[in-house]
Amino acid sequence: TDRKKFHTASVGQVFRLRPFHVLVATGGGYAGYRKYEDYKLEQLEKKGIDVPVKLASEWEVALYKSVPTRLLSRAWGRLNQVELPTWLRKPVYSLYIWTFGVNMKEAAVEDLHHYRNLSEFFRRKLKPQARPVCCLHSVISPSDGKILNFGQVKNCEVEQVKGVTYSLESFLGPRISREELRFSPPPSGNSFQQQLVTKEGNELYHCVIYLAPGDYHCFHSPTDWRVSHRRHFPGSLMSVNPGVARWIKELFCHNERVVLTGDWKHGFFSLTAVGATNVGSIRIYFDQDLHTNSPCYSKGSYNDFSFISNNNKEGIPMRKGEHLGEFNLGSTIVLIFEAPKDFKFQLKAGQKIRFGEALGSL
Repeated sequence: TDRKKFHTASVGQVFRLRPFHVLVATGGGYAGYRKYEDYKLEQLEKKGIDVPVKLASEWEVALYKSVPTRLLSRAWGRLNQVELPTWLRKPVYSLYIWTFGVNMKEAAVEDLHHYRNLSEFFRRKLKPQARPVCCLHSVISPSDGKILNFGQVKNCEVEQVKGVTYSLESFLGPRISREELRFSPPPSGNSFQQQLVTKEGNELYHCVIYLAPGDYHCFHSPTDWRVSHRRHFPGSLMSVNPGVARWIKELFCHNERVVLTGDWKHGFFSLTAVGATNVGSIRIYFDQDLHTNSPCYSKGSYNDFSFISNNNKEGIPMRKGEHLGEFNLGSTIVLIFEAPKDFKFQLKAGQKIRFGEALGSL
């Protein structure tokens, strides 16, 4: 009788938790299946075989978003802060280095025992000579990574990968006031894209850089500019690897992101750091009020912060190559900026690039 009562209580407890377990198992299993599909696509691309675009349906996106990636990413962030015993550091970091192809010869400190936890290892600094900053071109790569797409913005749509687009206005959010951007926008009757272009004869350009887990995790200023505004979208934390970006339309609009907006010598300039699974934090060095992946923020909203004040009319000046921020793990950087029509990118889609190398110039 006692055994029967104990058994009944256990079944009742499992039944109460069953919906959550089914949700996590189903969503996690489907995410794993998508990872396998992404791997197959990468192999086909390496062989030079064109892969047709197949977008996810609404129910597939909803199922993927049902996975508690924000909670898991916060847990991952806390795990990264746990100090590892000295004897365990080298085996753990060596496994990560082998898995993701990390080049530790570029690190300022090559001794693996120096890094107390995974977070310190992810945020490792590079030797000064490891990433020379190109002086001949006006815009450089802000990070290491892979070029997913680049070119002119057309019809208020931006390509996240070839053939898959997202709305410019959904990505950046509503137009920022001219006091915060320091210049007068065109008439409000124009399209959102036209409102961002402040000088006659200019065009709007974009560039998407994907940072893999093995890449250098810090990002830098891509040019000389002034940051006047920050907009934080809490959002989801879905994977942003090229396979998922090809599968989910407007992926970057679903995910958490930090949009830095300002101006450079040719007009409007913005840099957006897009969060992803296990990227529990996006840090901007000069913005101490920014807290990403926080449970106090709800999805579908955004919060603004202006760096323009009575005491600071210029915003935050950034020099080309200057340290700007960091990811907890690999993610994506999106540049959207205004430039004259003769601006040319020095890139090829799919190429690997390193911080400091040229993106384009006039």
